[in-house]
Amino acid sequence: MSTLSPIVTQPSTPTNLAADLKPAGQVEKVKPCCVCKDEKSQRDECMLFSRADDPQEDCKSMVSRYKDCMATYGFKI
Repeated sequence: MSTLSPIVTQPSTPTNLAADLKPAGQVEKVKPCCVCKDEKSQRDECMLFSRADDPQEDCKSMVSRYKDCMATYGFKI
């Protein structure tokens, strides 16, 4: 009678074939909703709760800060 040794296989790790399609060094683009969250929140809060006659003028610095932040990610507003 012969004894068979069990075959032990290592689990293979799946490869991400899509990753191979991207050129080396290419940075994935971010979505506008995912950046500058603090600046957007401050801008929105200022616009919504401003007691000034002209909230747009009152919150100009917040709007500018948000636009500058978005510009650093390549978005034009």
